[in-house]
Amino acid sequence: MSPQARVAAALGVVQILAWGSSYYLMAVLAAPIAADTGWPLPWVVGSLSVGLLVAGLVSPVVGRTIARRGGRPVLVAGCLGIAAGLMTLALAPNLPVFVAGWMLMGAGMAAGLYDPAFATLGQIYGREARRAITLLTLWGGFASTVCWPLSALMLDSFGWRGTAAAYAGLHLAISVPLLLRAIPQAPRPQARDPVPPPELADEERRAFRIMAAIQTLAGLAVTIVSVHLIVLLGARGLPLAAAVALGALIGPAQVGGRLVEMAGGTRHHPVWTMLAAVSATAAGLVLLAASEWPALAMVLYGAGNGVYSIARGALPMALFGPERYPGVMGRLARPSLVAQAAAPLVGAGLIGLMGADGTLGVLAGIAAANLVLATVLLRQTRRLRDP
Repeated sequence: MSPQARVAAALGVVQILAWGSSYYLMAVLAAPIAADTGWPLPWVVGSLSVGLLVAGLVSPVVGRTIARRGGRPVLVAGCLGIAAGLMTLALAPNLPVFVAGWMLMGAGMAAGLYDPAFATLGQIYGREARRAITLLTLWGGFASTVCWPLSALMLDSFGWRGTAAAYAGLHLAISVPLLLRAIPQAPRPQARDPVPPPELADEERRAFRIMAAIQTLAGLAVTIVSVHLIVLLGARGLPLAAAVALGALIGPAQVGGRLVEMAGGTRHHPVWTMLAAVSATAAGLVLLAASEWPALAMVLYGAGNGVYSIARGALPMALFGPERYPGVMGRLARPSLVAQAAAPLVGAGLIGLMGADGTLGVLAGIAAANLVLATVLLRQTRRLRDP
């Protein structure tokens, strides 16, 4: 295994635990928490939105800190923040403390999930980071596959409080030591040679705005699908088992899409990866909205979503360079995370107002808009490459 692959593997294990114990946690624990405590289920589920909102507010500071101090200490702080939030959940005597725990988790997510991990790889490997980013997303694609069963097992054995505490212990016992031992620390800039601020020229700012719009729309649509897909499929008359089976196709399709991208290596500019990702996602959601070939729709959607994770890490490096990469990644993360925080409520509102068919139509429209934006971004990228 090459040194780059070892670093990606170590970060991948950290990402599986980080995603599984934060973003994917409420899928298993929300109902048991509400049943045990009597707290309203919408507030229990909505606490994740609070965490994502905090993550969006904090993410630009995280990017600047990585640029100044390197990625390893920031990732360690992220894991410690998630662990502290999990322990707060485990000990929460009431709902306000529970929500406060998710606020801590949000700060940890801002410093511990994909965007800071991508920024760390970019800082270590520069323009050669694309393969490491792809490898990392392959590992991260197994977060729900690993942690949903693990969460269910721990829930049966320890209860929801014990599950949160156990995840905190796993971060301290596995994630933090892995980061300290396996992740090289990028050289810190000297005071006489400060890191250039992520200031962008006019054409670069246009590309940045288009990317931010794509990430915002993608974050909104993907989170609505993640939270409400089973409800949407059930409202269209699918039995629960069939809806779950269709949803289960997304994970393998994500990994499959990433394997195809990895096989392509660096033979194409990552803007083409972005275009392919949003094209597949749009095709999948349009097919789903039209009630045509739902299995194919889920495979296309999942593959597009998987490749998109690579594109959003690799494209800013190609457009803005390694010196500005951490700061740019932090700034790009904010609108996407805020959109993800709002998505559960937006999705619920759409379902209430428009029903399943109307909501799926809106999601298809969002994906189609992203395809248009990606086409505009392709043209803008050509201007940057050939001024």
